[in-house]
Amino acid sequence: MKRIRYFEKHNAYDAKRIASLAFRLSLLHLSQKINGTKQHDSLYRIFFYDYAPLQKKMHNPISKKLIDFSKSDEAVFRNELHKELIKKRKLALRLGKLSDQLTCWRLKADVMDNLLKGRIERHEITEKDVMIDVKQKGVDMRIALDIASITLKKQADRIVLVSGDSDFVPAAKLARREGIDFILDPMWQNIPEDLFEHIDGLRSTYPRKNKQL
Repeated sequence: MKRIRYFEKHNAYDAKRIASLAFRLSLLHLSQKINGTKQHDSLYRIFFYDYAPLQKKMHNPISKKLIDFSKSDEAVFRNELHKELIKKRKLALRLGKLSDQLTCWRLKADVMDNLLKGRIERHEITEKDVMIDVKQKGVDMRIALDIASITLKKQADRIVLVSGDSDFVPAAKLARREGIDFILDPMWQNIPEDLFEHIDGLRSTYPRKNKQL
């Protein structure tokens, strides 16, 4: 989802648009050419992985203002997105959680860089120079378990993973050993050369030019 929103900057908070795009970009993987022959596969299921938005109230460490993150634009967007996604046919929403213990404030990267290089002083930092840092848990595990389950139960003969993350490698190895055609869609992100040995194909369905689908 993060990558779709990167391409859809003007629609980044349009939950209906993002949900529709995620669904249609997934369906595009059902049609492809293999050795010049067109092929159209049937769909088992689309799995969408995300996490529930932050619900905490926290004080900004600089201004001391109380912020209710459950009412933030991001929280509203994610809640609406999840409502839109569960309406989609043959789509399963898998939600991880945010770790309350690891949720904290941190300086934005450019502010930290300027502070370390002496371009700004500590007293010059404002409330806008900090951001909430949240850690999700359970998402990677759910992806791996679903890949393993689908593979071992022979529920599909091709799995397409939309991700640019290398954490999927162990699950991809299992799937390929069991005869699954494992395709990676990094949405035009570059991936390390050594990852190619763990996938059967690379294909991004988001159009290179940002045009309507």
